[in-house]
Amino acid sequence: MARVPAGWPAEVPPPDAPGWERRASGWLFDQCPADLRVHDVLKRHPLVLAYVAVGQVDGALGGLQAALASMRADLRDAVPPDALAEALDALQQEQAQLEATRRSVRLVAEALRGVRYRPRL
Repeated sequence: MARVPAGWPAEVPPPDAPGWERRASGWLFDQCPADLRVHDVLKRHPLVLAYVAVGQVDGALGGLQAALASMRADLRDAVPPDALAEALDALQQEQAQLEATRRSVRLVAEALRGVRYRPRL
């Protein structure tokens, strides 16, 4: 069985497995807004879809980081302190998840470009 790098999405078979690009495309679409599924060009060209997915995840992460940076100052007089602390904790958890997703999306994009993982000894 082919080996994949740490962070490879469990839902996607290893590169070069039968049907891996189709499964990768489905997973990449799951990382994007649902409206993108109507565009046939993204269905026909998984690498274009991967490029868009990287941008979508990077954009979501950037928005989340901006919220984390400003939320305390912007909402301190409008939200109870315990709610603010809980919200910040939730966003930090989401940030960790998005960072893992970003790594996975980039790994799939690299594989679609023909890059193959070679384990180090």
